[in-house]
Amino acid sequence: MPLNIPNLLTLLRIALIPVFVVVFYLPYSWSNEVTTLIFALAGLTDWLDGYLARRLKQESPFGAFLDPVADKLIVAAALVLLVQAHPTPLLAIPALIIIGREIAISALREWMAAIGERVKVAVMMVGKLKTSAQIGAILLLLYGDSIGPFPTYDAGIVLIYVAAALTLWSMIVYLIKAWPILQGKSS
Repeated sequence: MPLNIPNLLTLLRIALIPVFVVVFYLPYSWSNEVTTLIFALAGLTDWLDGYLARRLKQESPFGAFLDPVADKLIVAAALVLLVQAHPTPLLAIPALIIIGREIAISALREWMAAIGERVKVAVMMVGKLKTSAQIGAILLLLYGDSIGPFPTYDAGIVLIYVAAALTLWSMIVYLIKAWPILQGKSS
């Protein structure tokens, strides 16, 4: 395991998850602000580790494996906490769509890699848009309190539905690309 700066940032993102969970449950008025900052820091490290890996030519198989795992773990943790704090179908449905898609596409990528077809399900621009919408929505939902006249929580709900729509769209694109292989037809 190469311990370079990008991989250390990814490991930091994973290490932030228990801190994130503990702060989320603290009974203080500022806990939502700190939780939001921790999630924002995790989002920043997600962008920064990829940028530095490319820029410093420190891309590694370990980093390629761990980076998406770290992303999925913190997003899933945040969504589970948010649904627990706001147990309504309004939030549970997009959370289930997002988490379910991540499980399905991770399994598809693993299977495609095992049969030597990984390139068919490589990351695409719609996936990057989905990730950006998810991070933005989760930040707004975590903060929750209105900022002046801006209804942060309501904006987060709208954005989580945008993220869920992009999530479904990206899953469909991945499945269409993989469909011939899934049917047993050669590429």
